[in-house]
Amino acid sequence: MRYTTAGESHGRALVTIVTDVPAGILLDGARIDADLARRQGGYGRGGRMKIETDRATILSGVRFGRTIGTPVALTIGNRDWDNWTDVMSVWGDPVESARVTAPRPGHADLAGIQKTGSRDVRDILERASARETAARVAAGALGKALLRELGVSVSSYVSRIGDVALDPAFDVSQVDVAAVEASDVRCPDETVASRMRAAIDDARDAGESLGGVFVVTVSGLVPGLGSYAQADRRLDARLGAAVLSIPAIKGVEFGDGFALAGTAGSLAHDAIRYEAGLGYVRDTNHAGGLEGGMTNGETLVVRAAMKPIPTLMTPLASVDIDSHDAVDASRERSDVCAVPAAAVVAEAEVALVLATAYMEKFGGDAVCDMKVALAAYADRLST
Repeated sequence: MRYTTAGESHGRALVTIVTDVPAGILLDGARIDADLARRQGGYGRGGRMKIETDRATILSGVRFGRTIGTPVALTIGNRDWDNWTDVMSVWGDPVESARVTAPRPGHADLAGIQKTGSRDVRDILERASARETAARVAAGALGKALLRELGVSVSSYVSRIGDVALDPAFDVSQVDVAAVEASDVRCPDETVASRMRAAIDDARDAGESLGGVFVVTVSGLVPGLGSYAQADRRLDARLGAAVLSIPAIKGVEFGDGFALAGTAGSLAHDAIRYEAGLGYVRDTNHAGGLEGGMTNGETLVVRAAMKPIPTLMTPLASVDIDSHDAVDASRERSDVCAVPAAAVVAEAEVALVLATAYMEKFGGDAVCDMKVALAAYADRLST
């Protein structure tokens, strides 16, 4: 599945078109909207989330709750558009008083106007805004729906906000998904979650922002998705690119990731054994479910680091693009911490990559044919 999004942060709406969608995927509009609500939630979100109540409207590609094998187009309206109709008007003359001339360090602002020649930073920041990720979550809902049909589930949790983190020995396999979904910081340990909230409160009081680390896990995957033979089809490369495309993500690792660099080989890899009724199994998962560019049948573990949001209420130094005078960076309405929201966006990105990998291996025209091919593959692996 491939998606394209369009829309600005304060424009009329966000739009996403998803192509290469198999026929027969059972969709639930409430599930799509629930994922959009999960992206909006989280302790530390800003005022914009109090304005928007995201709902996806499907314009094409679905009849009677199932995809029909054609591109799916979805829109998500921006309620805040009503307050920005002059500033973001498609026609008419620019509103000079709304022009932004002080680019924010850490954002796309300065490089964007240098790239395009614009004299208004708003031309850049409106699209570079993480508001666009709502459209990605809507697209990712299609990938999740296909994976559910194939027995695969995708979830996430937050392991660090600022300097507050879960114990490094925390066992990913023991995550209580219900506890995560009930937590406003998406942390499975309530003691740690309480400290995360306090860190966010302190950052808000100081005019600061906080980043962190989240983990996406996927269970029920068959081995052999991806490729060892072609660089651009290696699944770790594709997953890494997808997660790194999310604004503010600065690093991605799989399984034990960077920690493996300081570990002896005998401790870094997952020994294989055979168990009747289960087939090939591993008692550890240092690889995070990926070996040689392919899934190996274990739980996929994707961990990503998110930098602090660059919009600060106590802004950093910048330069006015008209006068070249030293000024404070511009301030836009923003979050103190959006790590829990980024985790939900990453679920969508991971789901789309994996859905595509299943379509490549088992055919992408219709879900019914995919299930037959998947069953035959599972049968072969069991012998």
